[in-house]
Amino acid sequence: MACLTPLQLQKFQEDGYLVLEGFLSEEECVNLQERISDIVAKMDVPLHCRTEFSTQEEEQLRAQGSTDYFLSSGDKIRFFFEKGVFDKEGNFLFPPEKSINKIGHALHAHDPVFKHATHSPKVQALARSLGLQMPVVVQSMYIFKQPHFGGEVSPHQDASFLYTEPLGRVLGLWIALEDATLENGCLWFIPGSHTSGVSRRMVRAPASSAPGTIFLGSEPVREHSLFVPTPVHRGALILIHGEVVHKSEQNLSEHSRQAYTFHLMEASDTTWSPENWLQPTAELPFPLLYT
Repeated sequence: MACLTPLQLQKFQEDGYLVLEGFLSEEECVNLQERISDIVAKMDVPLHCRTEFSTQEEEQLRAQGSTDYFLSSGDKIRFFFEKGVFDKEGNFLFPPEKSINKIGHALHAHDPVFKHATHSPKVQALARSLGLQMPVVVQSMYIFKQPHFGGEVSPHQDASFLYTEPLGRVLGLWIALEDATLENGCLWFIPGSHTSGVSRRMVRAPASSAPGTIFLGSEPVREHSLFVPTPVHRGALILIHGEVVHKSEQNLSEHSRQAYTFHLMEASDTTWSPENWLQPTAELPFPLLYT
């Protein structure tokens, strides 16, 4: 089982992230990749729903915050694309399977293969070793990081988008399904940056206003020298504290950097902000991790 040692737990608490190499086997990685290939092969995204994904603030508000396709994706399996892959009419300029940025945000609930991976005994054992009493799964994403133009992810804190009271109740589990290298866009972290609160939040705007989300506060400029690159091998899992600052660079290499990631919230004595863009629904309340 994937229980943390006291030293690993201490390092996670100090740094705000922790690498666990070999969490998934080669076979388990291949199973997830094959399943996502099946899902992509069958995707049918209407022209008016073809949304380009970005982490740049103005582009986020324009592309995602103004589209119901994104804002209502928390309990669905939906498809989001790289910048510049559509013509003016919304037709693909590149093969669809090479244009997709990510799939979100409920693979963990609606697809049996990803549901099994999310609720696996070793994920549950890992959560228990972290002391989580009542963890729930709030979202999941499959990230493609396409070769040659896989978009950068600007410095951010996950709690900016998944805010709780008190803070410190959100945990990301990021699983590399391919080697993540300096060349293809591995994650970078600022160790210890999870102890200073949240600098900005993306919240839902009033129902009648556009765009559908707004940012409160601003992301400070952070020196590149503060960031530590974190290349990992296929099958590695990175634990990510909800407030640790992290990013990834654009993938200009010839190799993709696919990953499956999902977020847990400790639901015991925690309030999920009603202002978060992502909300549980009657159709899909946040499912308990422990089965």
